[in-house]
Amino acid sequence: MTTDLPESVPPPTGSGESPSTPSRRAFIATSTAVGGAVVAGGSFIAAPEEAAAEQAAAEGAAPASRVSLTVNGTRRTVTVDNRTSLLDLLREHLGLTGSKKGCNAGACGACTVLVDGHRVNACLTLAVRLEGAEVTTIEGLRDGDQLHPLQQAFIDQDAFQCGYCTPGQILSGVGCIQEGHTNSPEEIREWMSGNICRCGCYVKIVRAVEQTAGR
Repeated sequence: MTTDLPESVPPPTGSGESPSTPSRRAFIATSTAVGGAVVAGGSFIAAPEEAAAEQAAAEGAAPASRVSLTVNGTRRTVTVDNRTSLLDLLREHLGLTGSKKGCNAGACGACTVLVDGHRVNACLTLAVRLEGAEVTTIEGLRDGDQLHPLQQAFIDQDAFQCGYCTPGQILSGVGCIQEGHTNSPEEIREWMSGNICRCGCYVKIVRAVEQTAGR
């Protein structure tokens, strides 16, 4: 039985000798470590640059437009990103925060306003499409110190609790009355069904609309 080691096997540790050529295992380990460092280093350098380029491209691809419309009787001209909703125009650009952002998907009615006398969900309406339009928000309903009859009816009937949905409920109620959909409580509920009250004041809201329509 022979005790000679194959030539490819390095001498034992501590012998003070090193093999003339690296072993296959040492070569693979070294190559992997070096290659991984290069790849990792490249990714850490490139990622911020790519992100910055994408951000710049995105910012450059957002055109803006100038739009003029009448809000609560006052002519307003603003330049906005073409993706800006009427709700964000009112709240962020004009400081009219009475219109509330609820679901921001047209499902709750908290953002309801009147555009040319018709009820719309402001969160789903693009501001740039309203050139020359007349917009009425909750701030524009009263006449000086005199509340709109439906605003007063909401107080008389105690038709709110937290008040978050109230501006949209009132604007929707005004539209409902103007459209002539107030012949019965059932009809009012049907035509006001797009406005959600999470406090559950529906009965009193209907009474407030009835009171105003009867007046």
